[in-house]
Amino acid sequence: MVGVRSPIGRPSLSRRSKILIGVAVVLLLLLILGPRLVGLITDWLWFSDLGYSSVMSTMITSRVIIFLVATLVVGAIVFACIYFAYRTRPPYVMAAGPNDPLARYRETISKRPRLLGILPALLIGLMAGLVAQASWSTVLTFLNGESFGISDPQFGMDMGFYAFTLPFVRLIMDLLFLALGIGFVANLLTQYMVGGIRLGGGGRSGSISGPARVQLAVIAGLFVALKAVAYWFDRYDLLTSERRGDIFTGATFTDINYVLPSKLILMVIAIVCAIAFFSAIFLRDLRIPALSAVLLLLSSLVIGVAWPMAMEQFAVKPSAADKEREYIQRNINATRDAFRIRDGVDVNYEGDWTRTPAIPAEVNSDEATLSNIRILDPELLSKAFYQRQALKNIYGFPSQLAVDRYEVDGQQRDFVVAVREVDPNRLGENQTDWINKHTVFTHGNGFIAAQANTVDEAAGDSSSDRGGLPVFIVADVKSIEDPNFQKNAPFKVKQPRIYFGELIGSLSPDYSIVGSTEGDREFDGDGASYTYTADSGVSLGNWGSRLLYALKYGERNFLLSNALNDNSRILYNRDPRDRVKQVAPWLTVDAKTYPAVMADGSIKWIVDGYTTLENYPYSQQMSLQDATADSRQADSGTTGRTQVNENVSYARNSVKATVDAYTGKVDLYQADDTDPVLKTWMKVFPGVVKSKAELDSQPDLRAHLRYPEDLFKLQRALLTRYHVSDAQTFFRANNFWSVPADPRTESNEGPKQPPYYFTASAPGRMNTAQFQLTAALNALNRPNLAAYMTANSDPDGYGKITVKTLPTNTTTIGPRQAGENMKTNARVQQELKLLENTNVLYGNLLALPVGKNGLLYAQPIYTEAKSGDSAMPKLYRVLTYYNAAAGEGGVRVGFAPTVGEALSQVGINPSAATPTLAGEGAPSGTEPKPETDEKPQPTPQPGGSPERDAAVRELGAALDAVQKAQSSGDLGQLGDALKKLDDAVTKYESLGN
Repeated sequence: MVGVRSPIGRPSLSRRSKILIGVAVVLLLLLILGPRLVGLITDWLWFSDLGYSSVMSTMITSRVIIFLVATLVVGAIVFACIYFAYRTRPPYVMAAGPNDPLARYRETISKRPRLLGILPALLIGLMAGLVAQASWSTVLTFLNGESFGISDPQFGMDMGFYAFTLPFVRLIMDLLFLALGIGFVANLLTQYMVGGIRLGGGGRSGSISGPARVQLAVIAGLFVALKAVAYWFDRYDLLTSERRGDIFTGATFTDINYVLPSKLILMVIAIVCAIAFFSAIFLRDLRIPALSAVLLLLSSLVIGVAWPMAMEQFAVKPSAADKEREYIQRNINATRDAFRIRDGVDVNYEGDWTRTPAIPAEVNSDEATLSNIRILDPELLSKAFYQRQALKNIYGFPSQLAVDRYEVDGQQRDFVVAVREVDPNRLGENQTDWINKHTVFTHGNGFIAAQANTVDEAAGDSSSDRGGLPVFIVADVKSIEDPNFQKNAPFKVKQPRIYFGELIGSLSPDYSIVGSTEGDREFDGDGASYTYTADSGVSLGNWGSRLLYALKYGERNFLLSNALNDNSRILYNRDPRDRVKQVAPWLTVDAKTYPAVMADGSIKWIVDGYTTLENYPYSQQMSLQDATADSRQADSGTTGRTQVNENVSYARNSVKATVDAYTGKVDLYQADDTDPVLKTWMKVFPGVVKSKAELDSQPDLRAHLRYPEDLFKLQRALLTRYHVSDAQTFFRANNFWSVPADPRTESNEGPKQPPYYFTASAPGRMNTAQFQLTAALNALNRPNLAAYMTANSDPDGYGKITVKTLPTNTTTIGPRQAGENMKTNARVQQELKLLENTNVLYGNLLALPVGKNGLLYAQPIYTEAKSGDSAMPKLYRVLTYYNAAAGEGGVRVGFAPTVGEALSQVGINPSAATPTLAGEGAPSGTEPKPETDEKPQPTPQPGGSPERDAAVRELGAALDAVQKAQSSGDLGQLGDALKKLDDAVTKYESLGN
């Protein structure tokens, strides 16, 4: 007699075990969901404090709705596949004996069919919902998409279809593919479990029930039909093809003539195959669906891949220049439109610059350029700002300062600007205690500026502690009380306290607790304290908010410290770039921000925001990170940032944002009222971005807007190729340009030279001062200059780009060549030999158009002690390089303590140059020392011996003789002069230190 096993019962749990499991589940949920819930509530408080709660509510609402819809749709499809498989199960199989290997599972299914049907469907639905909610921006832009008013050249569809509709269609199709694919597998497994499908073996033949056949055929047919729809929409993706990505982005000859027809053929085949799958509903023969699946797979490989590839190799590439002409032209037109580099609209080209010699009278009278030659390098002067203006160890400045402009005596002048912030990295000793770090050292103090074309006085000997230092204009708590300062300063600051900034925003964790009135806790300078008076920040006046932030930052002092009271408020997310990105998550922000003083006396950070698209038909795809990388970012310090690592084929600087340095208030302004992407987002978040009319109504803000660096660098990279209008010339690449390596780096393959801000004559309007962002461009893989690019930053004509192109049948010295020629000049080398005990730093090499056809290079040289805490760069000499007209001495190199002298040495009248100011820290309006036309002489050291003074004078005379010999071109005279210079250097060095 054969024994029969009794069914295995379900294990039972004791009451205590159930309680422990319940507690463990609750704790697990708290650990997983608790931080997210705390973050959600504190984010809501932060958005509400800024007045942008509508942004967060819109994002949350849309995410929740998308999550629920995706979960419901995908879950319902999967559940339907499982439900119908179970509902149509063969009844006799569920009653199979215990020897059935699936008996245990079938018994479980029979006892809890709903749970086992709903649970997997719910899990799959939840995962699909989580994936879909991350695409909230795709859904919202589809629902609010604006028309571009431009049609693509292939299908005639508005560009808004590609920007907003096509991504949404792809999202829906991806979800349906996911649901049908998983649903097919779920139905197949369920059918097998319940006996609708039986495998062969053991003398039995396999079988499939009628309902199972019908259900699987329907699901597979729907999947293939959806694939047919996908083939239809695949046609539009061809317009962003990367098939010839090494040359251009967009549909190629192969794509349009071979891939496009193949998509239509495959769509028809997919429809036929879908019908073949549906035929299994009525026919018992499964060979037809099987053959159709094989047909679809083979045709996709042969027609979709092999055929276009073969035609590309044998029919297109041999004559690619002719066949790709039309498609390259489409790429040129679309790229120029997408990045605002349209010829004659956004970019004005001036050809054959420097072909004719510059007229000396025009060069000498170019006062707007010559009087604004910038000798203070914002990339090198952070140490000088810190040494002279930090005052306390807790204060600091960004490693790279900013350049802006203000009016001085009725003239626009460039200034190197910064604010004196609390630097978390400089806190020491018990200053890092929680109380001090977060409740005492809460804010910086002051707006610091130095006129960019002046120093305190001309530098003498390198060991002197005077000369070559910036002349600071300081607007802090003490100075603004001086009526003379308010009368003479080029800016009128009323609130100099800095609670929001680049440095203070790097505090980890980034928050300060302010407003606690008891005892005026906040440090405000020597012997002074302060209490924050603005209503900004989230209130910590109740235990609930304190508990939330204690959990957010993992800090118990929120609950225990007596530094908090009913008036306390917390400020966080204090980097201006982060604040703008938080309230406008759809923006890409510029890597650099800068402070400016407004007419009301407030200090505001200005942040540039970009609207971007990844796929704009035929437009060239660019890597934001690669296109904006340069030598400045390679040494960016604590506050520098690199751009996000994403590809874009459309970019507009459509938003200008301001962040108040005291209150943290964020304002977004529409800078481009023609951008359909921004218009779409303004419909998604109504009232968040203020209209262009409101921006135009603020002349003080518009006066400080700069053309953004990252967009300029992106356009610069594109214009190296897209200045070419002819498709065949573009294909040959024989007239392309390249961005030069920074002349200060050792390698020609080093980081790119960054663009520079300065005031100079406006293109085509000599002596009309214009604040510009400029860059030099070389011939492709050559060191000679090919073009000069400048963008207007002034309110009148803001954003207009001018490109001066040079003749191609002659060569003009490029930045790196000019830098090398200046460094290797005999007089320069001999004098720099005297600086062996100091570091020699080369500042920004500026290329300056002077007159109509003149090109002047100017570069400051700084000296800095090799060691010591007080080391800081000081302007030592100014280098100039000028290609003078024939008969005017040829190429000349200037090397002098002042700009005027350096100009004089290259044959330019120095009368237009701004004199060097006398007296460090002299207030605005102080009369400067007039410069003389005397040749520069090395200055004897204070207190030096008569022998040393005589040696220095002899050295100066020898340098002057070398210069005269170089100008004369007499090699014999030059050899004698160099010998005398060498003797003078030897004599000087023999005297020791």
